[in-house]
Amino acid sequence: MVEAVLIAATSPMPATPIDYSDVQALVRYGYGGLTEACFLLLKIENPSAARSWLATVDVSCAVEMKPPPATALQVAFSSQGLQALGLPAAIIQGFSAEFVSGMASEASRSRRLGDVGANAPGGWNWGGPANTPDVLLALYAKEHCLEDYKQLLTGTLRDAGFRLLDCLKTANLDGFEPFGFRDGISQPQIDWGQNRTMNGKDQLEYGNLLSLGEFLLGYPNEYGKYTDRPLLHPQQDLAGKLLPAEDQPHKKDLGRNGTYLVFRQLQQDVRGFWQFLDQQANSNPDERRNLAEFMVGRTMSGTPLVPTSSLAIPGVGHNPEDVRLNRFTYESDPEGVRCPFGAHVRRSNPRNADLPHGTHGFIFHLVRVLGFGRKSMRNDLMASARFHRVLRRGREYGTTLLPEEAVERGGTVEEERGLHFICLNANIARQFEFIQNAWIMGTKFDGLTEESDPLLGNRDPIPGCSMTDAFSIPQQNGLRRRITGIPQFVTVRGGAYFFLPSLRALRYLSSLGN
Repeated sequence: MVEAVLIAATSPMPATPIDYSDVQALVRYGYGGLTEACFLLLKIENPSAARSWLATVDVSCAVEMKPPPATALQVAFSSQGLQALGLPAAIIQGFSAEFVSGMASEASRSRRLGDVGANAPGGWNWGGPANTPDVLLALYAKEHCLEDYKQLLTGTLRDAGFRLLDCLKTANLDGFEPFGFRDGISQPQIDWGQNRTMNGKDQLEYGNLLSLGEFLLGYPNEYGKYTDRPLLHPQQDLAGKLLPAEDQPHKKDLGRNGTYLVFRQLQQDVRGFWQFLDQQANSNPDERRNLAEFMVGRTMSGTPLVPTSSLAIPGVGHNPEDVRLNRFTYESDPEGVRCPFGAHVRRSNPRNADLPHGTHGFIFHLVRVLGFGRKSMRNDLMASARFHRVLRRGREYGTTLLPEEAVERGGTVEEERGLHFICLNANIARQFEFIQNAWIMGTKFDGLTEESDPLLGNRDPIPGCSMTDAFSIPQQNGLRRRITGIPQFVTVRGGAYFFLPSLRALRYLSSLGN
């Protein structure tokens, strides 16, 4: 399913300025200045006590604060957690089908996400069919402040009807993920001012600015529609805690200013990654690094493998760092010589528009719609990037292991390293699941064969493709270098879908027993 059911706007209310005090801060900020973090996974054992705790806990909102706070807290719920709180099943069914059923509850979803073999939910530490948490608490703090904050908070949880399942720790790797590459560089820009009115119109050039409704429920998305979410009759909110729905003002909007949070714990085999590349490079450190950068699609410092453009790309910004690292598309590299088609960053964001690249104007638009003027047949093989973007809010865990240290053979017990992958999106199926299934795990991405993502691929055969462990590097002379037998470098250790509610929705949930 590419697009969840959309609710047509019958008599929408005029767009109102976003109320940042109603939005959890994680949507607006990545908490880069709060370098310490941990994630508490909870079960609700006493719903009444849990609701009382939610009514009083200080959850961080998206209002800009100067100076920034030393700590922050975010709260999210699985569908089981909403049920445990006492939210009626009929209301829960108003959320998306993916959220209601969960990440690990269906074999078909696991296959689409690549959660088979070593990634299968039955082997997860948490989030599998029998151990999905009800509540996710995300704690953030300045250096040396997290432990005291966590102790203070967990002390209140013991008397609030919660049972702690796990505490997922993080590490501050100074902006680099465990394989050694700079991380968190490219993010979509949200149209907080709600000036973007696409309403189904084609976008002829790639842009980084996206509609508010792609990331917050209750607002128009890139289709100009409102994504499905629970709409309540006024009698279900007699205390008036919820806002009216913009598209159906006679109903109350439980989803408005909230979003879906996707969480996946990804263990990274850093030593295996660099040792495999070292073998392919005949222990040449420069060649080893080049191969790694081809697989990722950027240099280890974050510089793109294709030239940056002097033309402005909407939503990228104007500061020198944005220009250097993000003002580019792949139009200058139609054969994938500079950045291979299957590179990780090219898969996760192809940086394309709705129609193949070409000259502006109605005539050229019409020519491209009719199927002419294309540079390559590959232009027909890629879905438009603007409908499949996510906000990434992940954190690394484990210590740094440099490439030159990783290639050393030794018998020491390997420390676990990896990424707590977190992303925010208003449509799990069209955003996260599409990227994961069609672009990351897809063996036919951009016209390729027998290849999955060189970093995240699980290497398991799929129907119609018995091999998924290859990676191709096109060459200037028309030939290509093809690496086969790539092992699995990333293994899923846990995961779940959560609803990150607005502050108003939190107050509504806390009042369910009244």
